[in-house]
This record gives sequence, structure tokens and C-alpha cells, in this order.
Amino acid sequence: MQFELIKKNSGGTRARLGKITTAHGEIQTPVFMPVGTVATVKAMLPEELKDLGAEIILGNTYHLFLKPGHETIRKLGGLHKFMHWDRPILTDSGGYQIFSLSQTRKITPDGAYFQSPIDGGQPHLLTPELAIEIQEALGSDIMMVLDECLHPHATENETRESMELSLCWAERSLAARKTPAALFGIVQGGMFPELRREYIERLLESPPHTASSHPLPQGERVMSDDPQSTIHAFDGFSIGGLSVGEPIEKLYELAEFCAAKLPEEKPRYLMGVGTPEQLVQCIDFGIDMFDCIMPTRLARHGTYFTSTGEMHIKNTAYKEDPNPIDEHCTCYTCRHYSRAYLRHMSQSKEIVSARLGTIHNLHYYLNLIGDLRTAIRENRFPEFKKNFLKGA
Repeated sequence: MQFELIKKNSGGTRARLGKITTAHGEIQTPVFMPVGTVATVKAMLPEELKDLGAEIILGNTYHLFLKPGHETIRKLGGLHKFMHWDRPILTDSGGYQIFSLSQTRKITPDGAYFQSPIDGGQPHLLTPELAIEIQEALGSDIMMVLDECLHPHATENETRESMELSLCWAERSLAARKTPAALFGIVQGGMFPELRREYIERLLESPPHTASSHPLPQGERVMSDDPQSTIHAFDGFSIGGLSVGEPIEKLYELAEFCAAKLPEEKPRYLMGVGTPEQLVQCIDFGIDMFDCIMPTRLARHGTYFTSTGEMHIKNTAYKEDPNPIDEHCTCYTCRHYSRAYLRHMSQSKEIVSARLGTIHNLHYYLNLIGDLRTAIRENRFPEFKKNFLKGA
């Protein structure tokens, strides 16, 4: 993977344009990545995603490990062939499931034990090494290290302990890599800026300690003769542990704080974010990559994004409304279907409701990102941001 920084804006913004080159194509940044957790972006065909302008999508290591299994996907030619998608794929390591499935998992220095949600049998252990093995079997273009994502109310001591574990797992993930696929380090540190500062410094320092099955005491380092095992060899950096229930002001504070301290020559990925307003604000901080389930999940429940805000199509006001979701939208749904029809389909729980709503919401997100890139290119991002947030 290669990252080229094409343009930086001035005038009080860190917004920037970039290009990521992978084995499966180029990605223009800033970029929004639709989420395809189990080898599909729900309700969408790959051809439709391409028509909407999607350049990269996500898959999830943990869920694909459970079903159908990474070895099955490997035998079938990898995730790209398996799901008929020939553009780049980024895979999460399963770290978010350590947070979201906290009731059925146990954390140890070796990795995370999960109770199987399929058969309830013996717990399975997800280690940093296995997370990399799975992602390489899938044929991911951009892989994530395994990390522990904490809840936002964790104490400083709890966060420190988790931070040491995640740093160790990051090194083990890097040491386990056997293919040229890109690998991103993930910045943790909870709600504590100084811990995040230290985390970033330790991700970037050289030389780090070698892979170990147990975290070393704070400050202890072991020299490594292998330059490929050094933490600074990461191809990009993700900002994790946000959008997990913290106040929006804290999300912005920490996203800006972390982005300013990450290397300019590497892509920056804010995981799990977010609303259109959050994308606009965080691009201002110099963040390049985003993903979120929001446009697809909300579409399936009848909530659509428009140029004037969110629309809840099940409202009675739309029962006889002949207008499209958004008169300014050029997506397939808005060109062919009325609010009245979409309300009827949503109320009736018809599958077409999910499809038409998802087409519209992803069109909205991907068009927004395209407009943001244009604004950066034309040196008018601050004006775009001001006008967008005023109308949000």
C-alpha cells in the first residue's frame, strides 16, 4: 500500500486530499467506507456500490471467522472473489467485538476468549496472531491490529492497563504479518488525552520491544534486530475507542488531539464515525478515512439523510406525499419513488424498503464525501463546513 498526500488546505483547517494505492485499486481520501460485516453491505449488490462511487468497503474478521470460516473463504479464492468485489477491502480485527460482546468474552494477556454465539460450545480464543492470520486468509488490502476497545466510563487505571495490553497486541500483530497487505496500528487510551499522547508516542518510537505473549512492565523495552517488527513500520494509523457512547464534545476533542499527533505521511482512520456532521468536522482535523453502519442500518428502519436533515419515513405526514425523499437528490430511489410509496413499503416491512432506503443513504454519504473533496481541492473547505453545519 502507498499513500500520497496530494493537497493540504490552509486558513485554519487541516483538511487534506490524499490517495491510497492498493493491489485492488486506488482510494481517494477523504473516503467513507460502507460496512460489509459478513461479506455483504446489507441490501446492496457490489455493482450498485460501484455505481454509487464506493471505492473501498469493510469486512469483519471476527464474524467471518465464525461463519463461514476464513479457511473456507481462502479456499474459495479470498474475500474479493467470494463476495464479487474487485475493489479494496479493509478488515477490522475483531477488536470492536471485544467491546460490543463484553458479556460473552474474557480478556487475557494471550487474547480474547469468546463464547460461541453459534453453538454455545467451547470458547474460542482470538489472539493477535490469529486475527492477522484470518485477515491474510481473507485477502484484505488493509488489516487492523487486534486491540481492546474500552467503554467510555473506564477509569484511568483501567485504561492504563488496557493500553499496555493493546500496545503488546499491536506488536504481536505486526510481528505476525506474512503478506504485503497493509497493517494499521490503532490508537487507544480511552477518554484521557495524556494516555493517548503516550500511546501514539510508543506506537511511533524506535526501537520497540519484540512480540511477546505477555505485556511488559511500563517503560521496559527489548531491542529487536528485525526492522520489519518495529511498531513504526505500520502503514497507517486508526483512532479507536471513540463513538462508543461518549459525549460528542469528547469525541471531537480526542479525534482532533490524536490526528494532530499522527504522522502526516500516513493515512489516518477514525473508526466507527459517524454522522454527516461528524464526518465534516473530523475532516477538518485532518482525518482521511471513515466507516459507519449508520447509513445502512438507519435506512432499514426508515430513516433517511437529506439536504435538510433526517427524515423518518414512517411519519403519518408522508402517507400521501408524492415527492421524493429529497428533491435535490439524484439517486435511483429519489428519481423513481415517492415518500408515500416508501412509507408504505417500510410500514409493510417489505425487503424493497431496505434496498431503496440504503441506496439513497449511501448515495447521500458518498456524494457528501465527493463534495468535501471538491471543496478541499478548491480551497473552500471552511466555507463548505460553515454552510453545511448551519443547515444541519
